[in-house]
Amino acid sequence: MATTYEIIQALSQAAANVYDGALNEDGEMIKAGLAREEGNPLLDKRVMDGFGVKFYGNMMCISYMSEITLKEVYANGFESEIEGRIAEIAKFLKKEAKKVNGTNVSLTKEGEIDIRVENSSRVRSWVTANMHYKIGGMEEVKIVGEATEDKLAAGWQKFMSQGGLGTRPPNDKRPANSGKKD
Repeated sequence: MATTYEIIQALSQAAANVYDGALNEDGEMIKAGLAREEGNPLLDKRVMDGFGVKFYGNMMCISYMSEITLKEVYANGFESEIEGRIAEIAKFLKKEAKKVNGTNVSLTKEGEIDIRVENSSRVRSWVTANMHYKIGGMEEVKIVGEATEDKLAAGWQKFMSQGGLGTRPPNDKRPANSGKKD
């Protein structure tokens, strides 16, 4: 069984291997489910899209961003298309993590997709979408926000009972009121 560090490292490396123009061992472009991989890059309009991953606790957030037209936004199935792209990215990350260090990673979708469409003009629009996944095999990770026992309380109490910051060392020859404003 892989450690938490190995799982996070494999997923991070898998995401890092998908930069624009990346090639696999056979010299072919890596296909991760992005829109820029479709069509001929020399003849077609260049599509600007990409994704990033964030980790917190035993969860991973895949953030997808792309340049789109308003015609695509108002078309039927826009939300399912974006959700499908993120699902393809998650599938790629699992497959690539297995190649990186032999770690089988399971990703379970948690909650609904969060899609936000913005525009800067009538021509330029972009979409940002976030989907959260639970990473399998990371049970020993503490969940953010869970109550923990206060390990500092005992040390702080001892420090304060010994005088805290109020005592001066014996070699301090300054007048007792130096530097203090009344």
